[in-house]
Amino acid sequence: MSEQLAVGLLGYGTVGSGVAQIIHEHQEKLQHQIGCEVQVTKALVSDMGKEREVPSGHIEFTTDADDVINDPKIDVVVEVMGSIEQARGYILQALNNHKHVVTANKDLMALHGTELLQVANDKRCDLFYEASVAGGIPILRSLTEGLASDQIQKVMGIVNGTTNYILTKMANDNRSYDDVLAEAQELGYAEADPTADVEGYDAARKVAILATLSFSMNIDLDDVCVKGISNVTEEDLAYSKQLGYTMKLIGLANRTEDQVEVSVQPALLPNEHPLASVKDEFNAAYVYGEAVGETMFYGPGAGKLPTATAVVSDLVEVMKNMRLGVNGNSAVLPQYEKNLKADEDIFAKYFIRLHARDLPGTFSSLTSLFSELDVSLEKILQLPVPESDVAEIIIVTHNASKSAYKSMLKQLNELDVVVEVKSSYRVEGEEA
Repeated sequence: MSEQLAVGLLGYGTVGSGVAQIIHEHQEKLQHQIGCEVQVTKALVSDMGKEREVPSGHIEFTTDADDVINDPKIDVVVEVMGSIEQARGYILQALNNHKHVVTANKDLMALHGTELLQVANDKRCDLFYEASVAGGIPILRSLTEGLASDQIQKVMGIVNGTTNYILTKMANDNRSYDDVLAEAQELGYAEADPTADVEGYDAARKVAILATLSFSMNIDLDDVCVKGISNVTEEDLAYSKQLGYTMKLIGLANRTEDQVEVSVQPALLPNEHPLASVKDEFNAAYVYGEAVGETMFYGPGAGKLPTATAVVSDLVEVMKNMRLGVNGNSAVLPQYEKNLKADEDIFAKYFIRLHARDLPGTFSSLTSLFSELDVSLEKILQLPVPESDVAEIIIVTHNASKSAYKSMLKQLNELDVVVEVKSSYRVEGEEA
């Protein structure tokens, strides 16, 4: 191993500049850990005329990716540019040039992770991506190393800070979705087009990665059942609170024997559940292992330095492997064939809020329907709707299959006494 390890950055925005900053500020510690100096020598940018802060030394900026990827003096390529197909091409090129790669690109790894890891394995190169999920929380390394000897049964995560901020403010301040979303955009927590966050797509990509690592199956993005928070109302949150629940956008990967389910959806958690106390823009992952039981990982899910810290931690692993001469042995490709649960095999409790005609026989019609579907009721709350002949009814079921739940919603909407099913959500974190 040489006296200096050279790093090339593909991207020098928020995260890329953070990587350069941490490498500079933590140089003494890095040298102690890996035995040599670490320097960012080149960085790909889109605009050469833009002023940039360089923490120390000299970084050569370029608009040509080949200047970074094909430089024989660069040992590790760090991809923090954020595209998908372009980044995939650059990473494949780097791996084929026998360069190790660190990426923070969740979209890329969710869609093409298996392919890239296979190429890295074939080329005896490292490909690490800790920063792609939950920013500065070391959840991926915990799953692949810290819990490697255990059988992971369930991973539940709040892995999108934007939606967690919105739901927290809606619940705590009794504010509307649109109002809090506008505030989140002003504060920079939400993009001008928030679709990827609020409709659950960002979380889905992260959960696909988590499920693949947790269960050693190749879980694709299309395997994740996704529902966002854009239809959540103040009333939903108020009734949830009244019944002892907190709503979160939950990424769920659950295994029963050899079958798995993977989803992202707004779900109700008992107030005493560890994830229920995760507020604002913070992220957390709750992991249940067969041997270890419950574990929890909590911290900032995004931001310049938290994400850059995860990137540099991956860099340290690459460097340690270089020193030991074991690069390319870290990636463990999926062991099992994918086996997704059918709706009949997915069981959960459900919260249903509906408006029904406030007439004799209404409850009898509702209970008859639930009885026909073999779904029992755990909680029922009924309140009159002011100045109308309609009652607001909130029901929490006992465990029911997803197929029964879908049939239940369809038949409720067709029932004469039901005016409208206002909302429905899964209830998680309780014993059956």
